Amino acid sequence: MTRYAKPKSLDEALALLSEGSWRVLAGATDFYPALGNRPLQHDVIDINGIDVLRGVTENDSHIVIGARTSWAAIDKTPLPPAFDALKQAAREIGSIQIQNVASLAGNICNASPAADGVPALMILDAEVELRSRHELRILPLGEFITGNRRTKLREDELVTALRIPKASTAGRSAFVKLGARRYLVISIAMAAARVALGADGRIAYAAISVGSCSAVAQRLHTLEAAVAGQRPEAIENAVQAAALNELSPIDDVRGSAGYRRSAAREIVARALLLATHGSQKRAAA
Repeated sequence: MTRYAKPKSLDEALALLSEGSWRVLAGATDFYPALGNRPLQHDVIDINGIDVLRGVTENDSHIVIGARTSWAAIDKTPLPPAFDALKQAAREIGSIQIQNVASLAGNICNASPAADGVPALMILDAEVELRSRHELRILPLGEFITGNRRTKLREDELVTALRIPKASTAGRSAFVKLGARRYLVISIAMAAARVALGADGRIAYAAISVGSCSAVAQRLHTLEAAVAGQRPEAIENAVQAAALNELSPIDDVRGSAGYRRSAAREIVARALLLATHGSQKRAAA
């Protein structure tokens, strides 16, 4: 017989998780579709009654987004321009109805290669806050997701927040998604870029991440180094010259590996240009 629990506090949830194997239920936008016609066979912890897991807060070093915060709430929260890509990704996740209930943590814990939120979080150097009854762990997002549908989350742990270092909120960002249609589509490829310009108008810093072109979304560190110090008009040439060796796209029903690689190059250039132009407009204001 399966059990259902809806704890009212984080301590209560962690105590239950310490007892054995549970499935965590948040927005449930992937939970029930994944069951298909099969009966539920896992004990379920519903975390929707834990208010401390919702909302965006700030401390001296980080901006902290609660794990149960919905994508619609992220889009509506006043945040620095470096979060523009995350807000744009929030508007691309499913329908408006899904955005109202789907959670930030659910998107990363499902660990789909096509999870729209992951590249936008990666360019912010996001950290995953993991709590068990006896331990707090902080992992970089790039280490937390280990493969297709695989993470380092333990059975006794709950993702409680995503932490964004304030040192990673300089500049402005943009998100570009390619799908087979405009809305309600799984990404063929997606890119997020964050750019900070120096006083001389050159790119002082760039962070670039691509999703749906490898088992885990990847930061393009080689390209980031190549565009640093360049003027914005040199971006397209730098992207065209980049090998993009970090990517390992596959053939599937949505597109071939070759198409994905070509598409990634194009949308990376677009994301960089959008982020750079936003930074230029802000500097001129």
